[in-house]
Amino acid sequence: MLMALGMFIFDLPTLAHDELQRRASWRHARSPRVGARDATQFVGPGEETINLSGAVYTEITDGRVSIDDLRTMAASGEAWPLLDGAGTVFGDFVIEAIDERHAYLMIDGRAQRIDFAIDLLRVADRGGAA
Repeated sequence: MLMALGMFIFDLPTLAHDELQRRASWRHARSPRVGARDATQFVGPGEETINLSGAVYTEITDGRVSIDDLRTMAASGEAWPLLDGAGTVFGDFVIEAIDERHAYLMIDGRAQRIDFAIDLLRVADRGGAA
C-alpha cells in the first residue's frame, strides 16, 4: 500500500501515484511600523495541501473505476483520514479536485494510459485539532 484515503487504497490494483507534492503554510498577522519592518504575530496554521499524481495503464488495471470511486468520495463532501504505507497519519483531508488525461486511445475510444492528479486539502481533524 502506498497510501490510504479513508477506505480507498492507493496501490497497483487501484491507482498507484508516482509523485506526492505536499505544501503547508502558517499564518502571521502583520502590523506596519514606521521606519522598521512590520511586526508579526503567529496566528496559527494555514492551508495544507497534498497533490498525488501518476499514471495508470489499463492493460494492468482499470483506473477508470478507481477514479470514479474517488469522484464519489469527493462528491460526498466528507473528510477522510490520509495515511501512508509506513503508518504516517497526515490528518483529515477533503478531495478538492481530480484531473485526468486519457492518452493512446484505442479504436473504441478507451485509453491505454490515464494520467491523473488528485488535489487534497487538510481540514480540521475529527478531534478538533487543525
